[in-house]
Amino acid sequence: MGDLNRVQTARAPAWHDQGDAGERAFCRRIARVAVRSLYAELVLYPKPGLVSTVDNGSHTDMTAATFMRSLFALRRYFGDITRAGMVDAPFHVLKQLGIDAEARMLRATAGINTHRGAIFCLGMLCAAIGRCRARAEALTPARIADLLRACWGQALGAHSIVNDDHASHGARVSLRYAASGAREEGALGFPAVFAVGLPALQRALAAGRGMREARIDTLFALMAHISDTNVYHRGGIEGALTVRRQARAFVARGATAAPDWEARALASHRSFVAARLSPGGAADLLGAVCLVHAVTTR
Repeated sequence: MGDLNRVQTARAPAWHDQGDAGERAFCRRIARVAVRSLYAELVLYPKPGLVSTVDNGSHTDMTAATFMRSLFALRRYFGDITRAGMVDAPFHVLKQLGIDAEARMLRATAGINTHRGAIFCLGMLCAAIGRCRARAEALTPARIADLLRACWGQALGAHSIVNDDHASHGARVSLRYAASGAREEGALGFPAVFAVGLPALQRALAAGRGMREARIDTLFALMAHISDTNVYHRGGIEGALTVRRQARAFVARGATAAPDWEARALASHRSFVAARLSPGGAADLLGAVCLVHAVTTR
């Protein structure tokens, strides 16, 4: 794993190794928070259909160990893209950093896509966090979202247009079902993170529930709200309706405030596994919510 920290592109030193000592320390800190946020998503349980340290959910090709290898491979990326955001790098630079990170992920996982959506979502948020730092602005959810749209919104909007013959599963699903995916979320400044997931997390914490329960609430709120291209890919329209219906029922019953919440979440997990449904898009956005919450509440 140590070799992954030393890998650098041949073109230039790693972005997070540039700048003064304070900037480098900031980039390293944000990278650690990003990795910890994705780890928090991984170890959360029960998560309907998703890989955790308890079981593999609806997946036969990946385990928690696969995700851990991916996380180690992505450590440098989050620092690099934070630094790139600090210097107001154009979108094509951020995109290339993401492409390089995806290649490292695939090498680490023997070709299994564990974090493609998270590379895009958390990467863009790290860039916006870096931009906040460069402008000496307070790290608040509103400013992170505002700067994301102001600095890269136009490019993200163009990026959301699918015209690639080698498009990902998510992009092809978007064309077939007109479902919103990571590209569309990014073009709009990740409203699911700032208007759905983060408020759900904050409400649960304000009500006195623990972080585990707050993250479960957040996941179900996201599942109830987004059109998850991962679900459409595996289950089509019927699968998507199943996910949204069960998530909305869980939220309507009070989410983790209900005394039987864990049994209901486990029942959804078993149901999703039986149908091979995996709301990976919601899981990526949960990681993004954890990142934004962590950097704005310190």
